[in-house]
This record gives sequence, structure tokens and C-alpha cells, in this order.
Amino acid sequence: MKKIIIIGCGNVGMSYAYAMVINGVGIDELVLIDINKEKAEGEALDLSHAMSYAPKNFKCYSGDYSDCKDATIVCICAGKNQDVGETRTDLIHKNYDVFKSIISNVKKSGFDGIYLVATNPLDIMTDITYRLSGFTPNKVIGSGTTLDSARLRYLIGNITNINPKSIHGYVMGEHGDSEFIPWDNVMIGLEKANKFLTKKQMEEISNEVCNSAYEIIKKKGNTSYGIGMSLLKITNAILNNENAIITVSAYNKEHDCYFSKPSIVNKTGIKKSLFITLSTEDERKLAQSIEQIKKNKLQIGIK
Repeated sequence: MKKIIIIGCGNVGMSYAYAMVINGVGIDELVLIDINKEKAEGEALDLSHAMSYAPKNFKCYSGDYSDCKDATIVCICAGKNQDVGETRTDLIHKNYDVFKSIISNVKKSGFDGIYLVATNPLDIMTDITYRLSGFTPNKVIGSGTTLDSARLRYLIGNITNINPKSIHGYVMGEHGDSEFIPWDNVMIGLEKANKFLTKKQMEEISNEVCNSAYEIIKKKGNTSYGIGMSLLKITNAILNNENAIITVSAYNKEHDCYFSKPSIVNKTGIKKSLFITLSTEDERKLAQSIEQIKKNKLQIGIK
């Protein structure tokens, strides 16, 4: 039996849930857990009523932490929201205590599946999940820059009028202000991106990718649909053993922290992260991003 638990029935959690319903994800059960039990019950009922028109029918209900015992994936979307003018790193202390409670309760259930983390600051919260759970790092995955990479492909496609699915490029490092695009590795079909884009266009795209979340939050108060679809992509890679290359937040032993780089994702979680040849400037940007993540970890006492 394939079962997914969503902890946190806010905008992100429910966008992920709805994406699974309308895309017919291959599971048997979807369980919603929220501190507000009535909201979880209402969301489960609402989703259940949509099943008649969904590509695949699966059971959806509200539950509690004991339901995690036999789950395939526990996805944590719970936590405080990022307010207007607030950075992702401002959320560290707000969400640390939330996660201590969540992970403790999940552990009590005997859960032995894969953790998928979507809460910001993403790399830090994924790292916290890894340390508190006691799991091997391959079984703790952060959504990372999966969404940022989708934004990159969308923006390139918008300028070049080329289908984003034919654009291959990744955002690396922190899911945050220090993330960067290794442009030498961005390909449009079999050609490098600089054959299609000017230097100015690439700079504008880089800025827009990094600042998209702030702009969306300013206009509508939260980001949800993009991350919901990003979580679905990671989920399908796990459920279907796809060996898909996705820029998830993965543990790096050398630096003892989580950050995003292209990684192979399958039923075991993260099979391995890929080596990427970076320019000297991109190596500098990656080192700078890793250093920022480490500074954020120190805020909550993780060295």
C-alpha cells in the first residue's frame, strides 16, 4: 500500500494535495494532519468529493500521527508563513519549535518511509528533520530549488518562445537569497543558453527567479501552486522509482549541510547527487551560498 501523509493543511499543503488529486498520483491513501483538526477534516471531505472526476481514485481522510506508521512519504508543510518584507531565514526560530514537536510525534509512530520537507527556511528545516529523525540522509529530502528551477525554465521559455520542457537548467545552492544559476550548464535543446539570450536577459532572469517569491507574496500573500506541483514531481519520482534528476535539497557530507544541486531521486529517496562542472565564478557563488546556510544553522545551535 502506498500512503502519503501531509502535515500542515495550509496553502502549500493543500496545493500539493490538490495537485495529487487532479494528476492522479499513484497512491492508495492520502492522510491530512493539522493542528486544526476541523480544517483537516473539511479539506479531506472537499478533496474526497472531487474523486469522481479525478484520473485515479484514492482514499483521502484526516488523521493523526499514528497514521504515519506505514506511510510511504511524510511531507511536512507545517510552519509559520513568510510575511511581506520577511526573508525565508527570518522564519528559523519560528519553525524550529514546530518541527521539534512534529518529528517527535512522527517518530513515536514508527515511521520508516521518506521525509519530504517544504517548510521555509527550506535547507535548514530539512537539516533539522534529518538530525531530529535519526534517519539516513538519503531518506530526508527538501523540495530545494525544484520550484526555482521551474521558474527559470518558464522565464527562458517566455523569452525564447520555446517549450520549457525543452529547456534544461538548474538553480543551485540555498533555496533563498544566495541561490544562483550556473548559466554555463543551462541548455536549450542541445545549445547553450547564451546562444539564445543576451547577458542582460540572463541577469534579469536571475534576479526574477530569486525574487519571484517576494513578488508573489506581496501580491497574493503566499506562494502555493508552484510548490505544490514541485512536490508532486518529487513524489512521483519516489513512488514510480523514476531515477529522475531534480534539484532537491540534499545532504552534503563534506559541508555537513543541506543545499540544492541536481540529484537522482527514486524509491530509496536520494540515490546520489550529481557532480557538476562549474566555472570559477559559480564555484565562488556555491561556496558563498553554503556559507550562508551554515550561518543560518548556527542561529539555532547546529554547527
